Amino acid sequence: MRMLLAIVVAILAGPGIASAQDYPSRPITMVVPYPPGGVTDTLARLLADRMKNALGQTIVIENVGGAGGSIGVGRIARGTPDGYTIVVGSSETQVLNAVALSLPYDVVTDFEPVVQLPAYPFMIVSTNAVPASTLAELIAWIKANAGKVTQGTVGYGTIQHMCGIIMQKALGVTWQIVPYRGGAPAMQDLLSGQFNLMCTASGSFLPLVRAKQIRAYAITMGTRAESAPDIPTADEAGLPGLHLLTWNALYAPKGTPRAVVDKLNAAARQAMADPAFKKRMIELALEMPPSDELTPEALAALQKRDIEKWWPLMKAAGIKQQ
Repeated sequence: MRMLLAIVVAILAGPGIASAQDYPSRPITMVVPYPPGGVTDTLARLLADRMKNALGQTIVIENVGGAGGSIGVGRIARGTPDGYTIVVGSSETQVLNAVALSLPYDVVTDFEPVVQLPAYPFMIVSTNAVPASTLAELIAWIKANAGKVTQGTVGYGTIQHMCGIIMQKALGVTWQIVPYRGGAPAMQDLLSGQFNLMCTASGSFLPLVRAKQIRAYAITMGTRAESAPDIPTADEAGLPGLHLLTWNALYAPKGTPRAVVDKLNAAARQAMADPAFKKRMIELALEMPPSDELTPEALAALQKRDIEKWWPLMKAAGIKQQ
């Protein structure tokens, strides 16, 4: 009886094993849950271009934007678990969206973590019209003008939104937080002076700082960013403990064979080890993930830590599903 059971199990498992061994035998689709042209899209294309060398197959980028990335990510949650459709998720899509949006999927149980990717550090920036040259001066100006201060964010329930709430609690005053539908309209209104300040991912905004079109006060990391070593950390500048970034990561549909996940993980790690890739990440103001946190298990642990950190904070701040 035991032998018969073993034979049946082997027969049922055989096709899956064979497909994992043969993987990939055709092109792979990498979904980017945002419109083309942004930093995430550029990151995905640079990664895919190098991963194809390790996998021996073309990786096609498909931009599926909308609803804070949840439309594109949702497609993967409902995808076939064979490794031929994967997604560039983030701490926004895989953590915060679960509180801020009504989702038709579970951000944890409907996905297989593959590997952590380069992250976006955050900067505290303002228009040049704000009369402050340091974070300490900005804090003093905010406290003196809290009723008139406005802060833009790229969307409701995002890390940028939460950065504003955390700053308000740290300073003991409140001001108006204005959510936009994406980075482009927020950037346009910041440049035109429609609001005063932002806590924003550095990727698209660091060039504006370099061109002196806006002013940067601090990076919300424990150490200075390799992409902007001249900008002090929030710890150094006057807001100790304000550590925020958006991590990116590859995910596959739940049930994707571990052998397939491992092949994708190895290809991504090889791509990120390329010196030219690392150089380009610095140019894009992205920070490479720690070399000892590139396993699927490490990504799952990172997501779990962020869920335990952010979900209670968001709910306490009154963030509800929309």
